Amino acid sequence: MKNQAAKVQFRLRIGKGELWAIGPGKVALLEAIAATGSISAAARKLDMSYRRAWNLMDEINRGLAKPAVRTLPGGASGGGALLTPVGLRIIELYRRVERDARRKLDPDLSALIKLLSA
Repeated sequence: MKNQAAKVQFRLRIGKGELWAIGPGKVALLEAIAATGSISAAARKLDMSYRRAWNLMDEINRGLAKPAVRTLPGGASGGGALLTPVGLRIIELYRRVERDARRKLDPDLSALIKLLSA
């Protein structure tokens, strides 16, 4: 591990029963859909298959009281996908939790990092 910077990664997942509706990969997918306006473009951006992106989006929507993503019908206009207010709120809250946890835990994280080998 010489000359390598220490890394810290939070993996917060939220769900009910067997279904995880919110997690790091799903939030990244929501961000990519917001940026591209398309599930297929979001999948390419995240280097995943369209099927995987579609399944993750379906899990997100099934796990929520209101959907996070709405798909637009295809055809001449090409279709697409957009985030609902719920989807935008998930990104905002999830990233805030990550940021706040990191800030609050910084002294402990620093202490743990110091225990790594040089």
